[in-house]
Amino acid sequence: MSRMNERPACRADVRVDLAAIRHNVTVLSGLAAESGARTMVVVKSDGYGHGAYTVAEAALRSGAEWLGVASIPEALELRERGISAPLLCWLYQHGDDVTGAVRARVDLSVSSESQLRDVVAAAGATGRTARIHLKIDTGLHRNGAPAELWERLVALAAKAEADGALEVFAVWSHLACADEPGHPSVDVQAERFRIAYEQALAAGLRPLRHLANSAALLTRPDLRFDMVRPGIAVYGLDPVPQEGDHGLRPAMTFRSSVALTKRIAAGESVSYGHMWTAPAETTLALVPVGYADGVPRSLSGRFSVWLGGERRPVVGRVCMDQIVVRCDDAPVSEGDEVVLFGPGDEGEPTAEEWAERLGTIHYEIVSGMYRSRVSRTVVAEDAP
Repeated sequence: MSRMNERPACRADVRVDLAAIRHNVTVLSGLAAESGARTMVVVKSDGYGHGAYTVAEAALRSGAEWLGVASIPEALELRERGISAPLLCWLYQHGDDVTGAVRARVDLSVSSESQLRDVVAAAGATGRTARIHLKIDTGLHRNGAPAELWERLVALAAKAEADGALEVFAVWSHLACADEPGHPSVDVQAERFRIAYEQALAAGLRPLRHLANSAALLTRPDLRFDMVRPGIAVYGLDPVPQEGDHGLRPAMTFRSSVALTKRIAAGESVSYGHMWTAPAETTLALVPVGYADGVPRSLSGRFSVWLGGERRPVVGRVCMDQIVVRCDDAPVSEGDEVVLFGPGDEGEPTAEEWAERLGTIHYEIVSGMYRSRVSRTVVAEDAP
């Protein structure tokens, strides 16, 4: 079935291709399995805008064994919706519902003594043994315990494990420049991670290791260890396209439809600021989607859409609620589908193109698409 053959259900719509998600997870988990590693699919930020629960279900049917989220509310929502698979949460602060997470059997990342105390207290309050992943900062310098505090944190965690309050399931870290293959920091971080892991072993712990994100999974088999954590690659967006085609399929299509058409004369200008003037008589198509719906205003005059079987330029300013497309003499009509970005299979623009024009990454484009005025349509055709 064509990915672009029906009108979106409302003024703007994100279409999620579950077959693509399942394909990508199958590819990625297959690579992990070659190294004997498990796969944790990252579904934070509502599955990078694709729908956390929907992606989680598809991923678990396609080779993933674990799920990863940033916040405790994200984790608890998945549990409330019936997801029982192992689930790691790594970004929380004092006062968050750590007790609820332990009760729901959510694994928690621990980067400090205060977090460790919170988890031990939650274990006591619930009567359950908490499961934690100790995080070492190997050079990204965001979350994670600094090296000078690591041995003490490990010792305290080992004592808590001996006391039965918790299980230290894994030691982990995160790479800063894995999407730049050959960057020297990757090897530096890998060596620091090795040292931290050996210190955990010396303290009597026997944890798993996980370090590789999408880029490292694709380019550094030696860093797959016991588990990998693909994020953006699950959604079909390649973090290292310079390394060749990895066979990933973009899962998101952002679309709208024509609300109005009109002819304007040569010399007439369009939209706020009159930044574009028609060089000849032309047909314009009004599309009811703008920067409040995820179309950056900074793309004004710099992008096109797929309409009527070809790319057509967006002219004038991107407004809060609408854009204007130049159609020349093409026979466009109200209700015609407009694809703002998609997989690129039929020639339509892609999220990667948007990112390049904006000087950003495709992560930002797709994860910013979950908005109140944008519906989400999940399509599962072609799924096995």
